[in-house]
Amino acid sequence: MPSSSKIASIAAAALVLGACAAPSPEPAAEPPSGPPVPEPVVASYDGGIWVLDGRTLQVAADLPLPGFNRLNPAGDDAHVVVSTSEGFQLLDAAHPELTDVKFPGAKPGHVVRHAGRTVLFSDGTGEVTSFDPAQLGDGKPATEHHTTAEPHHGVAVELEGGELLTTLGNEDERVGIVVLDADRKEIARNEDCPGVHGEATAQGGAVVVGCEDGAVLYRDGKITKIHSPTEYGRIGNQAGSEHSPVVLGDYKQDEDAELERPEQVSLIDTATGSLKLVDLGTSYTFRSLARGPQGEALVLGTDGGLRVIDPAAGRVVRTIPVTGSWQEPLEWQQPRPALFVRGGTAYVTDPGEKVIHAIDLATGEKTATGQLPAAPNELSGVQA
Repeated sequence: MPSSSKIASIAAAALVLGACAAPSPEPAAEPPSGPPVPEPVVASYDGGIWVLDGRTLQVAADLPLPGFNRLNPAGDDAHVVVSTSEGFQLLDAAHPELTDVKFPGAKPGHVVRHAGRTVLFSDGTGEVTSFDPAQLGDGKPATEHHTTAEPHHGVAVELEGGELLTTLGNEDERVGIVVLDADRKEIARNEDCPGVHGEATAQGGAVVVGCEDGAVLYRDGKITKIHSPTEYGRIGNQAGSEHSPVVLGDYKQDEDAELERPEQVSLIDTATGSLKLVDLGTSYTFRSLARGPQGEALVLGTDGGLRVIDPAAGRVVRTIPVTGSWQEPLEWQQPRPALFVRGGTAYVTDPGEKVIHAIDLATGEKTATGQLPAAPNELSGVQA
C-alpha cells in the first residue's frame, strides 16, 4: 500500500478502548450443496472474484463484485475475508459463494491472524473487531469490539495472552503503537514510530510494526525501537513466520520519490533487536513478500524471479524463475504480479499473460498453470 509523506511526532494521544459485549452467534447456516473446491485459491479482478481449484488452478467459480476488493485469509480452511466498499464480507471459498456474513465499517483495512484470533481494522472509524475463525462454519462468529481514540489507517493484533496491540494516529499522521492487557488497560506505549504501517508476528510471539525510520518491536512486555541504517528507511509491509525469529520487510530510502522501486529488503531479528538489509539486484512491490514452510523469506522480483532468502544468514540462496520481467505500475491499486504461499506451494500471478502458476518450493518446479479470463489483481486463499 502506498506510503504517506514523512511525518513528525505529535504529543501523546490517549487510546480509548471500550469493550463491548459479544453478541450471540447467529444460527448455523445451511450446509452448502455440491463438492467443495479443493485447496481453494482466490484472485480478484476488475469486477469480481475468482475461486480457483488449488491443485489445477482452473476457475471453479466467478463471483461478480464491483469495486476494488481486497482479499485475506480468514484464518480457517474454508473462508476468505473480502474488504469491500461497505466493510468486510466473508467469502466461503470451499463452497464458492459470497456469504451474508458481514462486518460493516468505513474504509476496511488490515486483516490480521494470530494466536487463534482474526482481527479486522476499519480505518474510517478506528474500530477493531476480533473473532475466533473456528466459528466461521457456524455462521457469524461472536465478536469483540474496541475503538481507537481517533480513526486512522491502522492495524491491530491480538496476542496469545489476550493482549491487544494497535497503532496510534489520526487522519493526518500516525505516530506509534500501544499495547493493552486482556482487561484493556494500557501496559506499553511508544510514539517514536512516524508513519507507522503494517505488522508481522514472529517465533515466540514477537510483533514487528513498521515505521518511516525503522520499526518497533513488542516482545515479552516491552517495546523496543529499531532504527533504520539510513536517515529515511521506511518499512511498511512485513511477512513473519512462527518458524523464524526474523521478520521480512520491505525497505524504501527515497522520501521524495513519486514511486520508489526498492532493490533491498529488511530482515529484523526479534531475538536481538537488530536490522539487516539484503541486496536483491531487482525491484519488487508490496505484493512480493511471503514466507516459506521452514521460515524462508521469499521475494518476487520484477525480473520474474522468486528469491529464497536464508533469514538467519541474511543472503539469497536461490532464485526460481517464474514469470517474464515486469514493472510496478504507478497506482498501487493496479494489477501487478502477486505472491501467495500456503505450505510448500507458492502461487504467483502474471497479469500481463492472464495466468497463475503454482511453484513447488522444494524443487522449484511449476506444478500447475491456470489460464484466467482477465488480468488478476489481488491474490489470496484459505489456510491449510
